[in-house]
Amino acid sequence: MTATELHDTITTTGLRALFDAQRAAYLAEGPPPAEVRRDRLDRLLAAVLGAADDLAEALDTDFGQRPATFSLFVDVASAIGNIDHLREHLEEWMAPAEVAGSEAAGLPTTIDVTPLGVVGVVGPWNFPVSLVVQPAAEAIAAGNRVMIKFSDVDTRAGAVLARAIAEEFDPTELVVVNGGLDIATAFSSLPFNHLFFTGSPAVGKVVQRAAADNLTPVTLELGGKNPVVIGHDADLGVAAERVAGSRMVNGGQVCLCPDYVFVPRAKVDDFVARTKAAFLDLFPDFPANPAVTSIVNDKNFERVTGLVRDAVAKGATAVLGVSDADAARLPDPAGRRIAPTLLLGVTEDMAVAQDEVFGPVLTVYPYDDVTEAIDYVNAHPSPLAAYWYGDDTDDFRTFRRRTTSGGVTRNDFAVHLSLPDVPFGGVGRSGMGSYHGKAGFDTFSHRRAVAASNIPGGSVAMLGPATVTNPAVADGVRAKIAEARHEALRRLGR
Repeated sequence: MTATELHDTITTTGLRALFDAQRAAYLAEGPPPAEVRRDRLDRLLAAVLGAADDLAEALDTDFGQRPATFSLFVDVASAIGNIDHLREHLEEWMAPAEVAGSEAAGLPTTIDVTPLGVVGVVGPWNFPVSLVVQPAAEAIAAGNRVMIKFSDVDTRAGAVLARAIAEEFDPTELVVVNGGLDIATAFSSLPFNHLFFTGSPAVGKVVQRAAADNLTPVTLELGGKNPVVIGHDADLGVAAERVAGSRMVNGGQVCLCPDYVFVPRAKVDDFVARTKAAFLDLFPDFPANPAVTSIVNDKNFERVTGLVRDAVAKGATAVLGVSDADAARLPDPAGRRIAPTLLLGVTEDMAVAQDEVFGPVLTVYPYDDVTEAIDYVNAHPSPLAAYWYGDDTDDFRTFRRRTTSGGVTRNDFAVHLSLPDVPFGGVGRSGMGSYHGKAGFDTFSHRRAVAASNIPGGSVAMLGPATVTNPAVADGVRAKIAEARHEALRRLGR
């Protein structure tokens, strides 16, 4: 079977054979040198960039409407800086590190940085190319072989990427596999040396259970209901424009999109009016606007519209960020377009208060004191991101100290993930582990201590019968314990 044919013919049996072939190739090669890793990174970049227009066209079809420039920017061009950064720092990150003070202690020790072996990457549908290419590149930089399971929602883009990768790589190095639930289940059950998953918490649980049978370590990049707090000192116009814009990125189908906003009570009406105006400015003639990304499929369209219907039926107020004429044409099931929507009066019995929206809907809550927002955030699962608009005030510092989230951005959208070596990942229900730059290289590497001994007689003599039965040694150990306890109690003021 050729690499080009493989993506169309893979079965669950063939999947295991492919894994075994990658594992055998890794063991035969051993940790690859930097020049081999760079070659693979360059081939990955060439494959993705060479398929740029085909990927953008496929994604437009898969979504029903997705601007080509947006796809080229977020799903293709993003690989350039990521891979260039990995290439630049390879030798630095690969180099063994001497342990300070180990020579003087008679135990000269270094830390080797070694690949794990075969890494599995399971991707999401919202940014289906970039969110498999980046972790795959970091795994390759760390010296691993990689298998990618592409989302079964974006079938056309999956076929394009699989063929592009197959033209540059032998499947024992890097391969993209497509398929439905049976392939996804079998993929997660393979005995990878590390499994990397991006997607929803519900599917993340399934992936982690499957990996547990092999004791495969996992990195889970999940989502959550990301809060925004508009500080009392915030520029309301700027905040409204940026919150509106960030809610609508990729049609609101981003794990980092704001999900709900806390606004000072006296400013709620002003914020709602400004945010509606921002939606209108961003997307005039919303039902036909070519800059709008459609909801990806009928299932998600019905889910998001269902959240709004449920909230309104239970007493919430919906404010649409479109003209009255456009409102009469929305929601549009044929084009899978949902009007940008602000929900007020949301209560905990409404589904929108519990479920990640993943669409163009934003809940607005009033607050008087920042502790109200903090208590609300802390009463719910930890989000992937938290946002604050305003200066670095006491309120912001209190919010920062007392809440937990994957990351925090102030006065903008998701810029905490912009720098190449800043770890990106969730916490609690929003994920575990991190990647991006060196953090990703480290995720897909093992740090192995290699020590020698210059101790006279060696450590065995130190723990041998003559030592453990010597009363003088026992007295010395007890004296050390008593001294350490005395110091601890002194620091406690006792």
